[in-house]
Amino acid sequence: MWSFWNRKKFYYITLLRDPVSRYLSEWRHVQRGATWKTSLHMCDGRTPTPDELPACYEGTDWSGCTLQQFMDCPYNLANNRQVRMLADLSLVGCYNMSFVPEKKRAQLLLESAKKNLRDMAFFGLTEFQRKTQYLFERTFRLRFIRPFVQYNSTRAAGVDVDNDTILRIEELNELDMQLYDYAKDLFQQRYQYKRQLDRREQRLRNQAQFPLFRVRPELAREEGGEEVARLPTEDYMNHIINRW
Repeated sequence: MWSFWNRKKFYYITLLRDPVSRYLSEWRHVQRGATWKTSLHMCDGRTPTPDELPACYEGTDWSGCTLQQFMDCPYNLANNRQVRMLADLSLVGCYNMSFVPEKKRAQLLLESAKKNLRDMAFFGLTEFQRKTQYLFERTFRLRFIRPFVQYNSTRAAGVDVDNDTILRIEELNELDMQLYDYAKDLFQQRYQYKRQLDRREQRLRNQAQFPLFRVRPELAREEGGEEVARLPTEDYMNHIINRW
């Protein structure tokens, strides 16, 4: 999640990703030696104790860990990371797992993450780069120099895993799976809404460029009684404009 400055106002924005792909990508990142040692995990003005947030490994990093080892650590912050980073952790006692029962904790975190996502002026989905760009540009009235590119050949895509492993990852990230389903639906709603606004604005511009005229009935006939050629009706003009 990032803060975004626009015209002296701050916005929180984020990009969500398919939970399985995101999890595999983080594993590969950790496997190469990445750590989050500098992250303080501040919550309610304090950092978690070692008992609240034990380490998954000993030594300087977790380089070379297998996917099985990565999944087996019950304290792995990769599990449901997207929900955890979007939710208000103070609602569940931060990293104190005994503050509320596990099922209640999961429910509170998920609902908090959904609420914070709804309240964001903008969020995007990694799997829909062009739509994400469209929504960002329409929301903040900015234009990127280049169009976003959809990269499907990611490190996560290059990991060969069987169905049982995928199911296990989905189980470990059950909250992220639910959040992502919710996010996709909300994302499509926002996209369709912006598209409708664009189409409406385009129709108004076209109508301003080609104003419509109506002929009074008494002028529809000449003195000899013959009908003059009628101007295109509004319905017909709208039909033409829509086809454009």
